[in-house]
Order: sequence, then structure tokens, then C-alpha cells
Amino acid sequence: MEENNKVRKFFKELIPYVVIVVVVVLLRIFIVTPGVVNGESMEDTLYDGDFVLVNKIGLWFGIDRFDIVVVKLENDTIIKRVIGLPGDTVKYSNNVLYVNDQKIDTPIKFEVTDDFTMVASKDEYIVLGDNRNVSKDSRVIGPVKRKQIKGKVNLILYPFDDFGFIR
Repeated sequence: MEENNKVRKFFKELIPYVVIVVVVVLLRIFIVTPGVVNGESMEDTLYDGDFVLVNKIGLWFGIDRFDIVVVKLENDTIIKRVIGLPGDTVKYSNNVLYVNDQKIDTPIKFEVTDDFTMVASKDEYIVLGDNRNVSKDSRVIGPVKRKQIKGKVNLILYPFDDFGFIR
């Protein structure tokens, strides 16, 4: 009889830990996940080694122009800024951004973007790195499908000097 009580007590004490593990796993799968920036393609917004929080639930509310997103490619995962939405024609000419023939002011500063024109079909997005000179983005890989976008990057966790929401 005493043996049964020990086993019950053990499982009763174990339940909170199991619940915590399940909650953490569910949060990571469906809500947020940590990520590390790899490379210089998003400078001066994000830097190599920055520890960021990838917001998966934010995708439920849509993807907007200039959102920073995580894109899963076949053999790579990249972080880029959304420039073109489904159905948009994006054009850079003389270092000026045009979307659907309307001049757009960008919230970021960059050196030079070579001229190009690209069209995003239904369910596609045009993504570019902020540091265009070294970025592997839609100019190389083409528009990305909505299902390839895994989350939005809204928060820098580390380094602590840069902790906060991303512009």
C-alpha cells in the first residue's frame, strides 16, 4: 500500500513539469521561436549574430509591406524584408522603389539597388535584404510563396544594447 502512495506522489509531483514542457513545446511550434541572424544581408537593421524572436502567430494577421520575415528555402533559411505583396509589380529604377508604378519611400537606408522589375503572382511575395549589395533575396531566388514564410521578426533579444522592437 505504501508503495502505491509513493508512486502516486511521484506522478502528482511530476505533472506540473510535464505541463510546463508541453506548454513550452506548443509555444515554440505555434507562437514564437528564437532565431539567430546569419550574415550581413539585413544590416543596418539586423546584424550577424543577433538573437531575434520569430513571431509565428503574427502571420495570422497578414503580411504587410516592409515586414521582416523568415523564409524557409529548400536548403536555407533567410531573413528578409517584404517589398512586394501578391499581385504587385516592384521596380527599382535609379535607386528609387516603385510598387505598381507608385514611388514608395522606404523606411531603411541602403547604398545602391541595381535596377530591376519583378512581378509577384498570387500568393507570392518579393523580399529583399536591407544590405542589397550582399543579399541573396528575390532578385536571386525569385518571389517566395506564402507557405515558405515561417514568421515575422519583430524583436531583437540580444545583444542587450539593441534589445527591443524592430522598426
